[in-house]
Order: sequence, then C-alpha cells, then structure tokens
Amino acid sequence: MSIRNLEDVSDRNLALELVRVTEAAALAASRWIGRGKKNEADGAAVEAMRKAFDTVAIDGTVVIGEGEMDEAPMLYIGEKVGMGGPAMDIAVDPLEGTSITAKGGQNSITTVALAEKGNFLHAPDIYMDKLAVGGGLPEGVVSLDASVAENLKNLALAKKIDISEIMVCMLDRERHAELIAKCREAGARITLIGDGDVAGVNAVSQPETGIDIYMGSGGAPEGILSAAALRCIGGQMQGRLLFEDDSQIERARTMGITDPNRIYTITEMAKGDVMFAATGVTGGPMLRGVLRHATGAVTHSIVMRSKSGTVRYVEARHNFITKTWSPD
Repeated sequence: MSIRNLEDVSDRNLALELVRVTEAAALAASRWIGRGKKNEADGAAVEAMRKAFDTVAIDGTVVIGEGEMDEAPMLYIGEKVGMGGPAMDIAVDPLEGTSITAKGGQNSITTVALAEKGNFLHAPDIYMDKLAVGGGLPEGVVSLDASVAENLKNLALAKKIDISEIMVCMLDRERHAELIAKCREAGARITLIGDGDVAGVNAVSQPETGIDIYMGSGGAPEGILSAAALRCIGGQMQGRLLFEDDSQIERARTMGITDPNRIYTITEMAKGDVMFAATGVTGGPMLRGVLRHATGAVTHSIVMRSKSGTVRYVEARHNFITKTWSPD
C-alpha cells in the first residue's frame, strides 16, 4: 500500500473517530431532552465529548469553543484534547440547541470539525453575520455587501426560478425583524428556526430540505463549524464578525483579526482539508434524534471530508451494559 493510500485510510479512520466523539455527547445530552434544564444538558454533552476525545489519536487544540479557560467545564478556547498524534485544530459545539433540547424541540445536534493546525479562522465568541447558498451556483452569486433584494434576485436568476419560489432560512430573533421584512417585500418565503444555525446553514446544500439560502446573524463559533461542513458538501458562505464594543475588537486583534469589517469567504473560515461530524440529539431535517430504549439507544450521525467530498450517514446501536456509557 502506498504512503498516499495509508494516509487516506488514516483520514477515514480519524473521521469515524470523530463520529464517536459526537455520539458520546449526543447520548449524554439525550438524558436531558424535555426536562427544562439546558445547562445540565450542555454540561453533560461537554463532559462526554471531553472524555471521548481522550481516545482520539491527535494532538488537538480547541480554537473554536464555548469560552475561555476560566469558564470551564466548557470546552474552552486553547484547551488540549486527544491522546497524541498529528497537530490539529478543533472546532466544537458540544450541544447546538441547548434550549431546544431542554424543551424537547427539533434540530439540536452535537458537532465537531477538525483541520490541520492554523486552518480555522480564530474567531472570538461573538456574533457573525452569515450568508450561505448551496453548490452548483456561479461564484459570488450572493454577497454580504449586496442588498437583500439584490441577493434574492441574483439567486433566483441563477436557479432559473421566480423569487417567490425561494425559501430563506434564518434564526427566529427580534434582531432579524428588518431582514424578514425585506425578504417578504422582495417576495421570498421564509422559514424561521429557534436555534441550530449549523444545521440551518447546511440545509442549503440538501435539496430535500427546500432551503435555498441562509441569512442573518448568529454565533461566530457556529459560523466556523458551518463553513467546515459546507466545505465538505459543496456551497458558498460568507461571514462578517459583528462587534458590540472596542473590547471585543481588541480581543479579536489578539487572535490575529486586524480588519473588523472584513468579509470572510468559506475557504478563509475553514481552509485546507477539513472533517466534520455531527450527531442528532433531537430530530431535524439533517439528522434523526437519539432514540433511547430499555437496554440502549440508537444514534444517527453524519461525517464528511472535504478531501474526498464523501458524506456518510452512520446509524449506530449502543447497548448499555452498564449505567455509564463510554465510547467503544
């Protein structure tokens, strides 16, 4: 077997190891579905994910996480994970949709993305303005510098459909009132989601979801995770960090961000070879939720590699021999 083939096998094995990490977090969080305790659900996912990373053969550094070191037990920016191996940067959201999980709603997932060291944009935990469309479209068909009406018109022309057929996805937030009004004024349809903008962004690349474009602001960490996933399955994405005060701008400068108004492309947010894995906690358009039963559970996950463009769905059946689950 050639060195290249050996490397490819190693990449594929690592991709499946990432699935075990997201499965562990999803199984832990699933115990809290519908119990009204989002912090407990998030904490369970974090600890399970941290423990599962101990079995992965990488020298990983969390560059996109949930906070700083003094905010533990979150997987914090700068935390080291893995049992040793190649140096990798990690982007994580141990439970995207904590409120969804607490309420027993739809579309909460656990996510991990991996890239070679230095290939993820080191973004602080602030808001990011996001714009994403699926694959097979002219490069630059939409832009954060363009108006809502212009973006919808250009997208409709590229897809050879009427604007009235376009479905826009965005978070259901008061801050999006003006954006919603402009989309409706242009004639587009809108689907509003409560949380889960990683899944929302990536819905643009899946025809069965009926989503044509994602717009609006959400967390910057979720933006990097979205870019990593979209890199693997095809699509375009832009992001611009939204700063609330000078202290956030200064924090970004320490992370290497010198232009606070810069628009980042998908390959600037997640460049090189990237891997992405996610497991459903509660069901949604992308993944089914964890199905628990008397002796175990069934999980539904997705794992993707930009290097090969491969997308795999993994259904795993877990038998709980003991009360405490651990990755195999």
